[in-house]
Amino acid sequence: MAVSGTDAEGVLILRALGIGDLLVAVPALRGLRAAFPGERLVLAAPKSLGELVELIDAVDELLPTAGLGTLDWPGPPPPAVGVNLHGSGPESTKDLTATQPERLITHRHPDVAGSAGPEWVEEQHEVQRWCGLLEWHGIAADPADLTLPAPPGPSPAPDAVVIHPGAGLPPRRWPAERFAEVARALAAEGHSVVVTGSPGERELAHEVAGKAGLSADSVLAGRTELAELCALIAGAALVVCADTGAGHLATAFGTPSVVLFGPTPPQRWGPPPERSQHVALWGGNVGDPFGSEPDPGLLRISSGDVLAAARRAVAHRA
Repeated sequence: MAVSGTDAEGVLILRALGIGDLLVAVPALRGLRAAFPGERLVLAAPKSLGELVELIDAVDELLPTAGLGTLDWPGPPPPAVGVNLHGSGPESTKDLTATQPERLITHRHPDVAGSAGPEWVEEQHEVQRWCGLLEWHGIAADPADLTLPAPPGPSPAPDAVVIHPGAGLPPRRWPAERFAEVARALAAEGHSVVVTGSPGERELAHEVAGKAGLSADSVLAGRTELAELCALIAGAALVVCADTGAGHLATAFGTPSVVLFGPTPPQRWGPPPERSQHVALWGGNVGDPFGSEPDPGLLRISSGDVLAAARRAVAHRA
């Protein structure tokens, strides 16, 4: 697909969000790579995602971008194409239009003049959202193209069960004591169990490990860089987590997983339903995703429910 007959060059893609947000956009990124094979694809995303971006093998350059309002295109010349994989607008669309791309791929928004594109549909899976955006603009993308190659480095805990109890917001946080019950039971069944999380989740991880009767050495929270976390999940026997980046990494690497959803349903962010090694648990009743307490639907999921799902998922590796 020809891009430009002027001095404009490159394809600038805005997705300045987190791990899970990047991974659900992989099919769209690969669609763009196929559509513009001779162009430099530049992804505006947080610098911390660099090691993960390399595994996607569709992007030529990462432009460090912490979030909206921080996009700094280093032109001239301007990008030939600007692609809004960030959100519905208008802020994200305006960030891109400020770089003066010759062509803009985005959703339509009434507050942005000339933003031709499809309507934003709230109740839609994120993978399909971005593939559908590209398709509206004449670019093919395969929503099933989510798989990443295994990372090059060794796993810090090969074949372990990974318990990842943290989540970005309170409504998605299943209680620590229930994660501990699951971890204790799986350890008693002979699995090596580790607990992961960000540096800010070390206290939570130690709480889960302590209540599960695991040693302090089992807590990897705050001790793994992103590349090591990728290697850990790619080589794990199972991942048990909330609706967060760890679940999307399990999908990307084909690792069996049990992901607990609430208040946002798996129809929006869950693994592909045809991939039976991933079990999405959903307690129903969409609540406030920005509330201050765990979602009531999430709390309807018991430790017994998770253990039963974990045993089914692990069977895929037997």
